[in-house]
Amino acid sequence: MSTYVTSSAVPPPGPAGAQAYPARLTARLDAPLSRWLWLVKWLLALPHHVILFFLWAGVAVVSVVAFFAILLTGRYPRPLFDFTAGVLRWNWRVAYYAYGALGTDRYPPFTLADVPDYPAHWDVTYPEHLSRGLVLVKWWLLALPHYLVVGFFVGGARLAWFSGGLIGLLTLFAGVALAFTGLYPRGLYDLLLGLNRWLLRVAAYAALLTDAYPPFRLDQGGREPGAAS
Repeated sequence: MSTYVTSSAVPPPGPAGAQAYPARLTARLDAPLSRWLWLVKWLLALPHHVILFFLWAGVAVVSVVAFFAILLTGRYPRPLFDFTAGVLRWNWRVAYYAYGALGTDRYPPFTLADVPDYPAHWDVTYPEHLSRGLVLVKWWLLALPHYLVVGFFVGGARLAWFSGGLIGLLTLFAGVALAFTGLYPRGLYDLLLGLNRWLLRVAAYAALLTDAYPPFRLDQGGREPGAAS
């Protein structure tokens, strides 16, 4: 028998003993969720996508500057680090609202900063030192196996309400479940959070925000492994 999320309680944490990763994705499922709002979230989220287009262009420039800064000094300049982390945070909130999870009907805030009362959060620990040698290879060579995995997660197809890949397909299933039952299947929600967590860990590594290699591990649910209850 299928189980469903019927309250806003955060799903159980990941497997006991799993090592914490410096980039942390957490979320709680809002309830109740609209049965039909998900059909038009592609339109409602459009202003965010326009802004994110320019923010990601900024990340591309910042990453080049950070690359040389790390290569020469072993440090990622803190203002640039905060900008890149903020863009990833903003992107996650929009994905959580729209077709990365459909986990909330609360409209995402227009800010790079964390918003404590919003149901989706992402953060990464600032590293005091980064390897000068790893910066030459981690974002293209070392991350390549993960690129193959996350490529399957996100796919390449883009329609107004469907982003393609496994995440897009599972989110569509969640929307259909909401439409017909008004409930979000618990297992499906936990799986989508795990897939997005994997994706954001790889993004943090590829963006040079950390030297910690992303684990090949699907940590499902709204809490990071080892998080307090």
